[in-house]
Amino acid sequence: MKITIDGLLVLDAINTHGSFASAAKSLHRVPSAISYSMKKLEQELGAELFNRTGHRAVLTEAGLLLLQEGRQLINAIEDLECQIKKVSDGWESQLIIAVGDMFPVDGLLALINSFYGEGSGTRIKVLTEVYGGLWDALVSKRADLVIGAPSDGPAGGGYHTRPMSEVDWVFAVSPMHPLAAETVPLTEEKITKYRAIVVADTSRKLLPRSGGIFTGQDILTVSSFEMKIKAHIQGMGVGFLPRQIIERSLQRGLLIEKELEIPPQSSSTYIAWRTGATGRSLQWFLDNINGAAFNGERF
Repeated sequence: MKITIDGLLVLDAINTHGSFASAAKSLHRVPSAISYSMKKLEQELGAELFNRTGHRAVLTEAGLLLLQEGRQLINAIEDLECQIKKVSDGWESQLIIAVGDMFPVDGLLALINSFYGEGSGTRIKVLTEVYGGLWDALVSKRADLVIGAPSDGPAGGGYHTRPMSEVDWVFAVSPMHPLAAETVPLTEEKITKYRAIVVADTSRKLLPRSGGIFTGQDILTVSSFEMKIKAHIQGMGVGFLPRQIIERSLQRGLLIEKELEIPPQSSSTYIAWRTGATGRSLQWFLDNINGAAFNGERF
């Protein structure tokens, strides 16, 4: 390799201090060593890096290009050294967090922002998953921590769980939908006549799950809870939605809650992480996650 980190450091020192002698002093070397290093680099690259006609060391265009690009490499090396030190101190280089699509992200973003104050150097990556996709992300190692996983985790274990929150499910329809005018409680027979709107489970390896669908019911599958709610509001179908995220739509009359003959059951959600995970970044999040922060309204 013709370009070395040491050569880039010497080049940077010369440009910063204005002369070979000053650069030698700042690097605690003799001037002849600095001159030799730059002469060798020029010979290796086949390009003049300095205009030597004046008293001050002035970079040529080739020298400027090497310095500009070289500083990026120097910064990257310094960052890598810092990352290695932090990893050796127990901080993960990266932490991947998967959060359920139906939960507002404000609480998670506030939590991540607080985490940055630790100066851990850990890079955070956030995924959005639906239903069983949260468990899939954890067991397939696409995520290190999941927030909002449904209660029935996959068989075989290999993970820890902690209760997060309860989801109060509402059977919701648009005021424009035919079921809006039906007397309550609604029977399964009446509901089955109309299309159900469901969000696609994002599982890749585990079997996808579905819920809240009656036998023989037509189905519209969408990719997110946001799209599901908008489809409900437009009267395109019916189904179950978390009260926590549609309260405002109910209050504004965009959606109507309908009583069912068999009332929907609330469900539990969990925080989960793999057995044996001991990184300091993961532990920080486990110590600081507040389930209530993920239960606000979205729409």
